[in-house]
Amino acid sequence: MNILTLNCWIHSIHYTLCSGVDWSVLATGELERVAIGGTSISQRSPGRESYSARVECVDHRDAIALVIATLTDPQHGVIDDKRQIAAVGHRIVHGGEEFRQPVRIDEQILATMRTLAPLAPLHNEPNIAGTEACMDLLPAIPHIAVFDTSFHQTMPECAYLYPLPYEWYEAYGVRRFGFHGPSHLYLSRRAAALLGRPVVDCNLVTIHCDRGVSLCALRNGVSVDTSMGLTPLEGAIMDTRCGDIDPGIPAFMIHAEDLSMTELNRILNLKSGITGILGRQVQRRDYLAAAMEGDPQSVLALQMESHRLKKYIGAYLAAVGPVDAIAISAGTGEQEWISRQETFAGLECFGILLDREKNRTGAVGRAEARISAADSSIAVFVIPSDEERVIAEEVMAVLSGDCTDHAHRDYSFSRPGFKPVDRA
Repeated sequence: MNILTLNCWIHSIHYTLCSGVDWSVLATGELERVAIGGTSISQRSPGRESYSARVECVDHRDAIALVIATLTDPQHGVIDDKRQIAAVGHRIVHGGEEFRQPVRIDEQILATMRTLAPLAPLHNEPNIAGTEACMDLLPAIPHIAVFDTSFHQTMPECAYLYPLPYEWYEAYGVRRFGFHGPSHLYLSRRAAALLGRPVVDCNLVTIHCDRGVSLCALRNGVSVDTSMGLTPLEGAIMDTRCGDIDPGIPAFMIHAEDLSMTELNRILNLKSGITGILGRQVQRRDYLAAAMEGDPQSVLALQMESHRLKKYIGAYLAAVGPVDAIAISAGTGEQEWISRQETFAGLECFGILLDREKNRTGAVGRAEARISAADSSIAVFVIPSDEERVIAEEVMAVLSGDCTDHAHRDYSFSRPGFKPVDRA
C-alpha cells in the first residue's frame, strides 16, 4: 500500500510517496512556479539519480497530473501504474472548529473547507485546488484531509479566546487556532522519545522554523498555547509575514497610504517579515549567510527574529510550568545554527545552556542532535521535522478506523528504536 501526500501552495507543490507498510520513502519532490510560467519539477528517489524537468503547468490540475505522470514514468518513476497509489493525504491548513481529526474527503467536507478559506487565503485556496484536482485524477481511492489546526484543539479557552467582544467568537468563530500541527506533533513525539519518556509525561516547547514560523507550548504532551492565531499571520517574524504587530498599525497605514484592505493584507502577508526588513525577498539561507558576513540590514533582521523567538520561549516557559525540553526544527539549512545561537543567548537565567560547538556542528542534514550543554536543566534538541510522515500515518489511522485523538495515538516515530528517514 503506497500513500501519496500533497502540500499545495499557491505556486508550488511538495509531494511524497511512501509505503504504508514500513513507511519507507519511495520518492519526494516539488513543483515550483505553478501557474506563473517557468514551471519546474524535481523528484528524488533513494538509490537513484535526481530527476528534474521544465513542464508548463497552467493550474493545479496540470501540476497534479504532472506529479502522477512523473511517479509512473517508465524511466524516472517509482511505480508502474497510478493504481499502485492506495490513498492520498492532503495537508489542509485551516480546519476551524469543524475539524478536530483527519477526515475522509467528500463533497460535504469540501464545501465546509471552502467556507474556511477566507481564514487562510494564501493556504486553504491552493490546498483545496490541489485536493479537487487530485480527486478528479484519482477518483477511485480515498482522499484524507489532515488539518494543521486539529493539533491545537486541546488549548483551553483562556489561551484560544481573544480579548474582543465575546459575540465575535459566538457569531464568527474569532479565536486562536494555531497551525503547523503535523510538525509540532512530530517534534513533540521525537523530543519525548529522545528524553526516554512517554509524551504524556513531558512538558515541551516546540518551534517550527521554515517560511512560516510558529511556537507551541505543550503540557503533558498536548498543545496549551501556540503563537499563530485566527490566521497564520500572527506570531513570530516570518519570511514574508509580519507576525505580531500593534493592531492600530493597519488603520494608521490605510489612512497614511490610502490603502485598500486587499492591498494591506497583501503587504502584511507577502511583503513584511524578513522580506520587509531587507526590502527584498531572499532565500532564508542567503539572508542568514549575509548576516554572518556582517550585512547591516541582515544582521538587524536576525536580531529582530531572535528577539521575538526569545520572548515567546520565555512566555511559554511561564505558561507551561517546568519544561523538560525545547525542540526546534532544522529550518532550511546548515546556516540555521546562527539563528539558534542568537535565540538562546541570554536564556541562561532559565537554566537553558547551549553547547555552541554542538549547535554549530551537531545538527546537519536529517540528523537529530541535542545541542544543549551537559549541565543545562532544560534539554534543547534540533529535530528535522517530518510532516509528510505524520500525514501518511494519519491517513492510515483513518483508513483503519483507529483515528483516536492524537494524544493517545501510537505513532511509529514515538516508538523505541525509531530511526528518522534520510530523505533522498
